[in-house]
Amino acid sequence: MKIFAAAALAATLLGAAQARPTVFLVGDSTMADKPDPAHNPERGWGQLLPRFLDDGVAVRNVAVNGRSTKSFIDEGRWAAVLAELRRGDVVLVQFGHNDQKREDPARYTDPHTGYRRNLARFVAEARGRGAQVVLLTPIVRRRFDAHNGYHVLQDTHGAYPDAMREVAREMEVPLVDLQRMTAALVQRLGNEGSKRLYVWTAPGEYAMYPDGRQDDTHLSVNGATAVARMAAEGLRATGLPLARHVRLDP
Repeated sequence: MKIFAAAALAATLLGAAQARPTVFLVGDSTMADKPDPAHNPERGWGQLLPRFLDDGVAVRNVAVNGRSTKSFIDEGRWAAVLAELRRGDVVLVQFGHNDQKREDPARYTDPHTGYRRNLARFVAEARGRGAQVVLLTPIVRRRFDAHNGYHVLQDTHGAYPDAMREVAREMEVPLVDLQRMTAALVQRLGNEGSKRLYVWTAPGEYAMYPDGRQDDTHLSVNGATAVARMAAEGLRATGLPLARHVRLDP
């Protein structure tokens, strides 16, 4: 009898583990995991997102440095995600930084045509597997220009965020507007204060950057944590089943 009870318990636990949905993070370097966290000042916000989710979901960060919607598909990375997707999983999609690189035909997409088509493809094919999709507009770059004595944050993503918003509206996809959220934060912190969100290091501070680094695109631990919290807040506001797994005070 004890053997049967143990077997039943094991089966129940296995079933619970298998039933736990997976959150797939699909995107570029601003979302991707970064190696050697003890010596590397850079983080992707997706690397910090698990802090804001409970154990009821698993997280698979498959975002990769330098990828666009086009190259992520062309390299077979999207096909690999689809092969793993199960009903109830969630796919978070954030692209835009590299889609706009017109000089690189392997990555460039027009915001009104190829970019929209690729986003729509992510949505349709994930839904075909029974998964849910959330679109996230790209985080802002830290680029200020002086204007009438003030430093004003400049837009660097052009039509791409609006194109994503349009796809979200037309396909009734939840949207987390990280572009607007991060713009508000960076503008509030200002030209100097916002440097702590990005990879600004002094010479000799990190061995991997002996001359220091001034990077206004990629995030520091502080920046990645702040953006991950924003993403979690946005996910909770979607009302999807994933929302009940968000914890904003880990």
